[in-house]
Amino acid sequence: MTDISSPADPLFLREENLRRGIEMMFFAYRDFTGKPDEILAEIGLGRAHHRALYFIGRNPGINVTELLSILRITKQSLSRVLSELVRQDFVEQKTGIHDRRLRLLHLTDKGRDLERRLTAVQKQRFAEAFSAAGADAVEGFRKVLLGIIADDDRMRFDEERAPAEMLDKTRTAAGNR
Repeated sequence: MTDISSPADPLFLREENLRRGIEMMFFAYRDFTGKPDEILAEIGLGRAHHRALYFIGRNPGINVTELLSILRITKQSLSRVLSELVRQDFVEQKTGIHDRRLRLLHLTDKGRDLERRLTAVQKQRFAEAFSAAGADAVEGFRKVLLGIIADDDRMRFDEERAPAEMLDKTRTAAGNR
């Protein structure tokens, strides 16, 4: 029997396997976001709010330009999302110390609680799947995801760099645009 997982065997590139991968990504994303979507709907928020909460929580003090770079949505869309998060006291905006034009975003205590609640559900799904698959499969999964992610975002996942260093690089790049 041929090992279809071998890099030397192109069977994994067959049309059916590629389509199955697309379908699996769809169902995985649907199920990964399902419970958080329910929690958000209870308070009148949606998936865009979740993404903003997540990345503000991961990068306290991120500015609007940096968040736009990560989310790749329009300023108008982000403005609607942030306005609602600020209105409901999940996010606060502070003026930059060195550049008073910057709006630096931080989660409030209420925002941190919500982000933790949403992320806990997703971390549990990942922990169970990673545990069942094993370290080699997790590394393979990581490589597949890196292959799907756009080139300019792959640097965010360079294992040799600390997350703060990556954000600094993003901030420098955003400032040079």
